[in-house]
Amino acid sequence: MSSASDDLTTPLGTERKERGRSLLARLPLGRVASGAAMVLAALIGGYLALVNDPGGGDPQVVVDIRDGPPPATPLPGGPAAGGAPQSGLALIQDMPPPGSGAGTTAAELERASGVSVTRPGGATEPGALIIQVPPGEGTPPTPSGAAPSGGLAPAPDPRLVERTRYGLLPRVGEDGSTPARVYARPPTPMSLSESARVAILVTGLGISQSGTTRAVDRLPPDVSLAFAPYGGDLDRHVSRARENGHEVFLQVPMEPFDYPRSDPGPHTLTTEASVEDNRDRLHWVMGRFTGYVGVVNFMGAKLTGDAASLQPIVAEIGGRGLAWVDDGTSSRSRAPALAAEAGMPLAVGDVVLDTVPDPDRIDAELARLERLARERGIAVATASALPMTVDRIAAWAARAEQRGVRLVPVSAALATPGG
Repeated sequence: MSSASDDLTTPLGTERKERGRSLLARLPLGRVASGAAMVLAALIGGYLALVNDPGGGDPQVVVDIRDGPPPATPLPGGPAAGGAPQSGLALIQDMPPPGSGAGTTAAELERASGVSVTRPGGATEPGALIIQVPPGEGTPPTPSGAAPSGGLAPAPDPRLVERTRYGLLPRVGEDGSTPARVYARPPTPMSLSESARVAILVTGLGISQSGTTRAVDRLPPDVSLAFAPYGGDLDRHVSRARENGHEVFLQVPMEPFDYPRSDPGPHTLTTEASVEDNRDRLHWVMGRFTGYVGVVNFMGAKLTGDAASLQPIVAEIGGRGLAWVDDGTSSRSRAPALAAEAGMPLAVGDVVLDTVPDPDRIDAELARLERLARERGIAVATASALPMTVDRIAAWAARAEQRGVRLVPVSAALATPGG
C-alpha cells in the first residue's frame, strides 16, 4: 500500500527526472571525456602535420640564398682573411669536381650535412653560395681569438678564466696571453695631421640602467668604460658595451679616509682587513663579470695611500694579467709605484673632468686635457657617467679630430715598466 500511496502522492514528472538522474549517474563520464579529448587531440595533430606543417615536424628555416660565382676577393672574416667566417655569415664556395683529389664539392658537403635545401626554380645542385643568417638567439659563438663586430676579442676567453666559488676570475693563459692585452680595444691609427692622443675612462657604469645605456650608446667606441660591481644584469650591460666597441674596466671599492661614513659599498677593501680577507673580497668583485682589461680604484684614498695594505692587492691583480688604472683623485696614492714595481700595465689619470659637475667646467677640463696631450703626446682623463658629463664628452669628441686630436682607448695609454 505504501508503494501505491507513494505513486499517488508523488508530483507528476518527478519520477521521470529521478530515473534520468540515475541513468546519467551510471554513465562513465570520465572515460567519455577522456576519449573525446583524445579524439580531438588526434584531429588537431593530424591537421597541423598535414596542413600547417608539410615538413612533418622536421626543423626548418628560411634564409636568403644568393647564387653566384665565387667572390673575386675574400669575404671579411672568411678563411682567406685568417680565421673562421664572421658570426652570421656562412660561405660555401664552388669546389673541384669529385674524384679530382683536390677537395670536396659544395653539393657533397651539403648532402653530408644532412640539411635539405629547397631552392627557387627547382635547382638542386649548389654552385657558389653565400648564406646570410641574421644574428640573434642561437647564433653560434665567435671562435676564440676572432674579433666580433665591435672589434674586441670575445669574452670570456677560455684561456683567461678560472672557475671559482665566486664565478669566473681572470688569469694569465698558459700561452702567456693576458686579459690586459686580449680584451683591449685596438686603437685607430693616427693620421699625419694628428699630433696628440687623449684617453678617457668613464666610471660608475652598471648602477643606473638608463645612465649606462646612455653612455654606451652616446659615447664613441674609443671611450673606455668602467663598471661598478654592484649593478644588476652586469653581464648584459658589459656585453652590450663591448659589442659597441668599448673596452671595459672593473671598479674595485677601496677604503676612503672617512670610511664608513663614505662607504664604497659591500666587499670594500680596507686597511684593517687581513690579506686573506681583502683577497677574498677582491675575488668576489672580480667574479661579477668578465672581459675587463684591468681594474680602477673606486674611492680608496686611505687604502691606496697605505703601501703595506695595498701591496698584496696589487700583486694579486697583477698576477692575474690585469692592468691598473689610478683614477688620479688622490695625490697620496702609492698604487702607481707599486704597480710599476710589479711590472704590470699602468695608467694614471691626469685630469678628472667633472669634479665640479657643471657643463662649462667640464668643457674647461676637456680643453686642459687636450693641451696636456699636445705637450706630452698622450693624456688620460677620468669622469663619472653623469648624463651631463656624457653629453659634454660626446660633443668634444665629435670635433676632436678636426683639431688634430685622436681619441684612443685607455689601453693605448698603458705603460708597462721595462716593456
